[in-house]
Amino acid sequence: MNDFVTFLLLTLFVVASPGVDFALITKRTIGTGKSDGMKMVLGLTSGALIHTLAAAFGLSLILMKSALAFEIIKYLGAIYLIYLGVSSFINKKKKDNTSLLEVEVPKQSAFKQGLISNTLNPKVAIFFLTFLPQFVTPQFNTSLQFVIMGSIYALLSILWFTTIVFLLGYIRKFLLSTKVQMTIDKLTGLVLVGFGVKLLFTNPKH
Repeated sequence: MNDFVTFLLLTLFVVASPGVDFALITKRTIGTGKSDGMKMVLGLTSGALIHTLAAAFGLSLILMKSALAFEIIKYLGAIYLIYLGVSSFINKKKKDNTSLLEVEVPKQSAFKQGLISNTLNPKVAIFFLTFLPQFVTPQFNTSLQFVIMGSIYALLSILWFTTIVFLLGYIRKFLLSTKVQMTIDKLTGLVLVGFGVKLLFTNPKH
């Protein structure tokens, strides 16, 4: 791969940039603890690996070439993110009259939630298909290089988000106070809805 150090630095920057992944991990860790936070991390990175394999074997190219395929995945992903965001407000109302330490655990597993969110996000596919090729060495197997770079991306994601999960775990008791929790629910809900709405207007060429 060309400029491996540059690839590592840029990938770390992308991973550390606040986005849907960060919002989902923050919400789940604070709501149900470090264990679910880690499951969310693994679900999200598994989704990234799916996109890696898709990019390596050409499926992402089909997604970008086919307007219909892109639109279907885009709307499914957007609707799911908006659903997660709206759920924050619904759950907040249910928790208003209960102890936040006795919050009902969401029915959907954290791993599954993360996996679906990332897999249905076409912007992740576009990222892999436009970012990774910049570091491919033509003389070597392209698919293998895609897999290696995608795996590095997933590894850096796990390391970064694991750090976030444990930091949130340490201050979770403070964050579970009624006032703080309600604020976090509102903010993460707005962020997820915002990303979902933004995804609705995503153009495969941008």
